[in-house]
Amino acid sequence: MAQASGKSAGKSFFGKFGVHIAVLVFVAIWTIPTLGILVSSLRDKDQIIASGWWSSFSSSTQTEAGRLPGPETQIEKDGRFVIEGNIFGDGPTREISAFGVRAATPTRYAAGQAADLGDGVTLRLNPDGSFILSSPVAIEGRGQRVYFASSAPPRFTTENYETVLFSEGIGRSFINSLTVTVPATIIPIMIAAFAAYALAWMRFPGRALIIAVIIGLLVVPLQMTLIPLLQLYNGVALFFGVPSKTYLGIWLAHTGFGLPFAIYLLRSYMAGLPKELMESARIDGASDFEIFLKIVLPLSFPVLASFAIFQFLWVWNDLLVAMVFLKTDASELVLTAKLNALLGSRGGDWEILTTSAFITILVPLAVFFSLQRYFVRGLLAGSVKGG
Repeated sequence: MAQASGKSAGKSFFGKFGVHIAVLVFVAIWTIPTLGILVSSLRDKDQIIASGWWSSFSSSTQTEAGRLPGPETQIEKDGRFVIEGNIFGDGPTREISAFGVRAATPTRYAAGQAADLGDGVTLRLNPDGSFILSSPVAIEGRGQRVYFASSAPPRFTTENYETVLFSEGIGRSFINSLTVTVPATIIPIMIAAFAAYALAWMRFPGRALIIAVIIGLLVVPLQMTLIPLLQLYNGVALFFGVPSKTYLGIWLAHTGFGLPFAIYLLRSYMAGLPKELMESARIDGASDFEIFLKIVLPLSFPVLASFAIFQFLWVWNDLLVAMVFLKTDASELVLTAKLNALLGSRGGDWEILTTSAFITILVPLAVFFSLQRYFVRGLLAGSVKGG
């Protein structure tokens, strides 16, 4: 008996230890990319291209290209024509490890080594950036192109945030995103809560068919319904003589896209609530509306908070639906569309991409952590049962 009890306790201990390990792994999976975005958003744009964010706190080696001064700076010394100077000019110097004169072999020669360029022309590029280009005849043409690998110390800057935050119209687009997201989160929750209660606890003809249709709508791709939904909405707007691309349109669109999942999630939770609570309330004379408002809704707060988080994240990060159902005027652009317009054709501006990505997740993170407290409180309250 004691041996069996010891084994049971051991299994319980290792089981609990395994749960903690799994939680830590998932936390790391979600936290490390966020940390990478934050670090990259503060790095110099040249260093972002040269190395990953995990090496941002140490010196990074990057290959650069430069051009030596032209023939007008050459002097004659010991029967040879020489051009001297520093490849970094008046800027900050870095330690050069290798150099070359062709893009295909940018690190062919070690720093300090004399490179033979042919016809008696030599080039020596030292680790501190100083160079000597020597030729037996007068140098002509443009300045010599030089490629070199240099070691740069880590550099962090707030210029990326200044570029994004102080660009024209960014404040207006932030307000537009809130104008779209808040109603598009509240409206489907209100509708889905009533529908979920009806499908879970009320008996009426066609209830099973409605549940089957809702489950089927979960697998319908959003991209497949955008055009039909837009045509339907434009037709209704034309019939009533109102503008088609308004906030009302995008609220209804996000409501339609979010309702199947909301109803399915809420109904599954409400259907699991104790049946005795409903029967006791009905015996006391409570109507379905009173049962929903005073019993089901408070106990369902955990799942309401969960869906609110999902819906807020989805709508806040949305770009496709906003581009379809809203105008492209600068005054109506949401934050994601504004940042996309800020990038334009400069898709290689990683410093703007990472900064924009981190800015867009700040509000969802605030919403998540604020609702998380209520989520836990509601979960604990709903799990307590009387004796």
